[in-house]
Amino acid sequence: MDLGLKNAAAVVVGGGRGMGFASARCLAEDGARVAVVGRTPDVLDEAAMALTEIGSPDAVGLAADITDADQVQRVFDEIGARWGGQLNILVNAVGPEAVGTFEQLTDEQWRHAFDGGVMGMVHCVRSALPLLRAAEWARIVNFSAHSTQRQSVILPAYTAAKAAVTSVSKNLSLLLAKDEIMVNVVSPGSIASEALIGWAESVGVDGTDPYALMSAIDEHFGHPAHLPRAGLPEEIGPVVAFLASRRNSYMTGANINVDGGSDFT
Repeated sequence: MDLGLKNAAAVVVGGGRGMGFASARCLAEDGARVAVVGRTPDVLDEAAMALTEIGSPDAVGLAADITDADQVQRVFDEIGARWGGQLNILVNAVGPEAVGTFEQLTDEQWRHAFDGGVMGMVHCVRSALPLLRAAEWARIVNFSAHSTQRQSVILPAYTAAKAAVTSVSKNLSLLLAKDEIMVNVVSPGSIASEALIGWAESVGVDGTDPYALMSAIDEHFGHPAHLPRAGLPEEIGPVVAFLASRRNSYMTGANINVDGGSDFT
């Protein structure tokens, strides 16, 4: 299905690897110009080269610490100058993990979760809004997490930050409705990310095997999906691409679970 993304201008924050890159890849496959933003220049350059090979015109990697509002503004100023002062798509695919029970987490870990997971998103949306409003059409897709609906005792800070992302996104969908800018949230479930694979290996499980990974999640957390395996990053990308596209013409303020099936709504 043609998503109408040819030559659309898109920014994927956290697009250098994992679910962020999978999202950027889907946008690139449909012909969008994609800028990936993150901390590590080498990772971003490699991602931009891959996106160019896939078919993205003028793909670029731009390094910034999104917890620093000035760095974020510099990046979006560069994007505006590069692409004629307009932006069609902003995807925020970041969310620093802070692992530990409530009693174990330090103040620094709480700040890390909120600075990177919430304020980073706030900085990016704030800097992108003039470019989004200047475009003929625009979409925002923010990443939350299924843990906001199914709690884990070792993720209270991460989950609280993701719940805040969901809340702010809902508010933005109301604020930007008059501009016909759609704002939606994707909540991935147990996806075979680098972090989850690393955790599986720490408990003696082959995290690259999605079936073994889901069995480990069931054993250690009691949170299995209805499907018998963990998801893959590339299974998130198409959902993000649709929400970010012109094909999504009437869905806003939604929280879409991509979790292999669960009992929550």
